[in-house]
Amino acid sequence: MVKFGKWVGLGLGWALGGPIGGILGLAVGSIFDTGSNVVTGQERSARTQTLRGDYAASLLVLTAAVMKADGRVMKSELDYVKRYFVTRFGNATANEAVVMLRDILKQDIPLRDVADQLGQRLDYAYRLEMLHFLYGIASADGSVSEQEIQVIQKIAGYMNVTDSDYQSISAMFVSQTDSSYKILEIEPTSSDEDVKKAYRSMAMKYHPDKVSHLGEDFKKVAHEKFRKVQAAYDQIKKERGIH
Repeated sequence: MVKFGKWVGLGLGWALGGPIGGILGLAVGSIFDTGSNVVTGQERSARTQTLRGDYAASLLVLTAAVMKADGRVMKSELDYVKRYFVTRFGNATANEAVVMLRDILKQDIPLRDVADQLGQRLDYAYRLEMLHFLYGIASADGSVSEQEIQVIQKIAGYMNVTDSDYQSISAMFVSQTDSSYKILEIEPTSSDEDVKKAYRSMAMKYHPDKVSHLGEDFKKVAHEKFRKVQAAYDQIKKERGIH
C-alpha cells in the first residue's frame, strides 16, 4: 500500500470527503496508514497548503476519467502525469500519485458528482488550471480524441467554468481554423480594435502575477497560457496586418 507521508504534507482537507474521498478510499483501502498519519486541526497546514493537497488529489480523479475516455491508457499519458507532479510536488509525491492513479483507473468515476464537488470548493483559477492540465493529458499521445473532448467539456460545465473560458483553453490544444480567435474569446468578424481589447483582457486574466499567491507551480502554468495568448494575438496581427 502507498505511504501517504507526502500527501499529508500537502495538507489534504475537504478532498477526503464526498465523492472524491470515496474514490481515494477505494483506491488505497485507507487514506492513511493506521495510527501513523492522523492529522489534527493544529497539525494541518495553512489554507493554501491544504488547497494544494486537495487540488492534487482531485486532479488524479479527473485525470483517470479523461484517460479512460477513449478506452485506452497510454504510457505517454502516465509519463505526462508524473512529469507534472514531479514539477509541482516533487519526486516522492509524484511516485505516490502514479500508484494511486493506477488504482483509480480501475474504478467507475461519478464524473458529475466529482466535478460538482470541485466547482463548489476550488477557486476559479484552480479549475482553469485543471482544464489546461486535462487537455495536456489528452494531447500527450499526439492527438485529442472526440471522446476525450466530450469528457473534458462535461467537466468544465459541471465545475461552472464559463463556455468562453472553456473554448479558449480547448483552442490551445485542438487546432481549428479560428483557434486564435477562440483563444482570445472573440469572433473572426471582430474589429481590429476589438482584437486589441481582447488581447489586453486575456493577457491580464492569464498574467502569472494574477496567481502568484497560489505559488510558483501556478505561475508556471499561467505563464504557459500567457504565451499561448500572445502567440494567438501575434497570428491574428500577422493575418490582418495589424501593427
